[in-house]
Amino acid sequence: MCAKRRRYAKGFNLVEIMVASIILSSAVLTVAAVSTKALTGTRLNRQYETAVALIDRQLTLMDYIGIDAFEESGQTEGVFEEVEPGYHWEITTEYQGIDSLYLVNITVTWIDRNRPHKVVMQTMLDGISTYATATTTTTTSTTGQSR
Repeated sequence: MCAKRRRYAKGFNLVEIMVASIILSSAVLTVAAVSTKALTGTRLNRQYETAVALIDRQLTLMDYIGIDAFEESGQTEGVFEEVEPGYHWEITTEYQGIDSLYLVNITVTWIDRNRPHKVVMQTMLDGISTYATATTTTTTSTTGQSR
């Protein structure tokens, strides 16, 4: 009678429950690892995006005031303090000898979780400023001619 009961018993045995638990926990751990990697990648991409935006800001400034004036200001490196983590920038220029054409290298570096990261952009700029200087001219005319 005991053998008949076992044969028709409903439910899962211990081995089946253990296998199902292992499969479920490995699936949960895999999903957690994938989402952690995705969040890390998103954070790093945001930092690279910020670095490129800062490079664009420096290029716009250089183009606006002109390379000569930028070099005369003496600021060829610095730190963007308003953005976290601290982004350090460095600019090197090299005159090409052709119609005031300069080779410009801009490097932005930062450290995140004790790992250094760097974005380098190289471009050619005209040494002439795009800053429009306003000049005022006044003309005076003499009136009072008699007819």
